[in-house]
Amino acid sequence: MMVTKQIVVTLTNGLHSINAQSFVQRALAFQSEIKVVRHSRIVDGKSLLGLLSLGIANGNVVTVKAEGSDEKEAVAILTSFLKSEIEFE
Repeated sequence: MMVTKQIVVTLTNGLHSINAQSFVQRALAFQSEIKVVRHSRIVDGKSLLGLLSLGIANGNVVTVKAEGSDEKEAVAILTSFLKSEIEFE
């Protein structure tokens, strides 16, 4: 099964290089396969270049998908980060 959640990004500067790096580092900690979707483009959530290529800005709608043993936790934590609810080190 796959867990999917669509959210509006509320990071002040969007997913610029530092935030994208934090996102990828956190995504790599999960065993699940993670995808980030914007418009019709789907990229690997564990790929810094892939994420940056989406040009995700504050206010954009994105979908985070995860499939694997820790998919629920992965989607919950990664979407909370994109919504500025939690910060990663």
